[in-house]
Amino acid sequence: MIGKRTKREQNFLLMRPPSPNRTVLTDPQRSVRLQRWPLPLFTSKIAAGFPSPADDYVEKTLDLNELLVTQPAATFFGRAEGVSMINAGIFPNDILVINRAIEPTPGKIVICAVNGELTVKRLERDGELWVLKAENPDYPDIPLHDELEMVIWGVVTHAIHPL
Repeated sequence: MIGKRTKREQNFLLMRPPSPNRTVLTDPQRSVRLQRWPLPLFTSKIAAGFPSPADDYVEKTLDLNELLVTQPAATFFGRAEGVSMINAGIFPNDILVINRAIEPTPGKIVICAVNGELTVKRLERDGELWVLKAENPDYPDIPLHDELEMVIWGVVTHAIHPL
């Protein structure tokens, strides 16, 4: 169902990048500017168990845009709030990478506006009923029905958070 966007939703949309090297998303609460900064990438694996000898040099660079943003024109960022998705690895203040070009199919984590409020949930199908599922047992699922105004904005592809 397509509904009218709220002012906050309108302000959250991706702006056209001012140059091919910069993607800008504005959110009325916080701005995120993503520039291309190639960073060193060690091509040898890093052991999470016993230490292994490290290479003495970097073999190539890694651009986080290339890793996280596969479709720049269809990608935007948002900041997570709340703990309803902690079991999916999404924590408060995480930056979510959202792709509008990916089809929202069952099992995907989606950003959507439900009655004008943005939320992040897993899209599931229970027989004939579509459900927005929380990934925390303390939060209820949201069954989708005709009386509910809901617009899917995109599919979450990555969550970026500090350790």
